Amino acid sequence: MDEASPIPVTVIGGYLGSGKTTLVNHLLRHADGRRLAILVNEFGELPIDADLIEATGDDIISLTGGCVCCSYGNDLFMALTEMQKLDPAPDHIVLEASGVALPGAIAASVSLVQGYEVRGVVVLADCETVQQRAGDKFMGDTITRQLADADTVLLNKIDLVTAPTAKATGQWLAGKAARASVVETNRSRVHPDVVLSSYGCKTLPTQSGPYGHTNGITSHIVIPDQPVVAKNFAQTLVAETPGIVRAKGFVKDSDGTMKTLQAVGERIEITDAPEGSDAGVVVIYMREAEGS
Repeated sequence: MDEASPIPVTVIGGYLGSGKTTLVNHLLRHADGRRLAILVNEFGELPIDADLIEATGDDIISLTGGCVCCSYGNDLFMALTEMQKLDPAPDHIVLEASGVALPGAIAASVSLVQGYEVRGVVVLADCETVQQRAGDKFMGDTITRQLADADTVLLNKIDLVTAPTAKATGQWLAGKAARASVVETNRSRVHPDVVLSSYGCKTLPTQSGPYGHTNGITSHIVIPDQPVVAKNFAQTLVAETPGIVRAKGFVKDSDGTMKTLQAVGERIEITDAPEGSDAGVVVIYMREAEGS
């Protein structure tokens, strides 16, 4: 990794029992060569599948495939500093918030640390209980604020409800997480690119397979035929692509320079592209939305 390249960070939030731990284990099992670093308050709160663990230390657990799990306790900034000392550095950091934490506040804190780039906030919602819990006088405010922080909502445990209930919950979420993309899933099985926004591959699985309900996710490549104003192009791409989840790629800007474009929910970021980048933006979106 280039020393000047920030390490991408995804913050995972969601109330207790929504499926965060299951998602983390799923990401580790389908890392596809990525060196992931999992940050969590306490190891005991994140039961990593035993067969993924290679060795344990005081603060860091070594996992298969070059991944690690780090306990940061009450000092997230110290843990992030330690991550930068790893050789090789992680390809991506997944920071799991506690069930009662506000992931947007954590993302804002991470964005203040030099050398890191927040790629998005992913919040899990239990399709069977989220509406009921959001109305609870004790936990409701936390749940609605978590959803409002989301760039992507994983509407989880979709297999436990009827299709009309899932549809109604999705419509309800549109008001609670207005700027987020909503992806249905069960047992937190989702293609890793939806969470990590890593677009090394050009296509995603679109048939039934190990990712369960994510067979509704597909992708295509957009290649502008002339220079564009990168930010305007990104805004238009998001606005005019029904069901868009994420987008990332390179475009030639109107000033002749190549730019990296990233979009997650309403979060759009334009930066200078690496030398030698070719124009093309990979767009991930919900297939059900095609033609809508």
